[in-house]
Amino acid sequence: MHLDWNSGPLAEGRACYNRACFFDAHEHWELVWLTLPEPEKSFLQALIQMTAAFHHLQTGNQIGTVSLLKRTSRRLATCPETFAGIAVAPLREEISDWLSALEAQTSNLPEAPPHLHLVPA
Repeated sequence: MHLDWNSGPLAEGRACYNRACFFDAHEHWELVWLTLPEPEKSFLQALIQMTAAFHHLQTGNQIGTVSLLKRTSRRLATCPETFAGIAVAPLREEISDWLSALEAQTSNLPEAPPHLHLVPA
């Protein structure tokens, strides 16, 4: 199933995510998540967990950030290179970079949260 990231709640959530309004992105995506069948449901849950992780980072909860990014990583590990309209492979790599930096407790964090690369339908 290809999800439509260019309209409706998914697009609204993506716009919020791109503005670093992670809590709002989570709320938009959760509306869609509740209606999806598997495996799309688990995939979108991974993205929701990722937004929650970065919301935790914004509020200074690094332990919560690492925990949620690890859960996100485990869910995305079962996905193909592209899934439901998103390029998963680069997303996994960016999440891994964030986890490495956070677990090393370095101040040299990646410049931006993982990017959601859309793929054509």
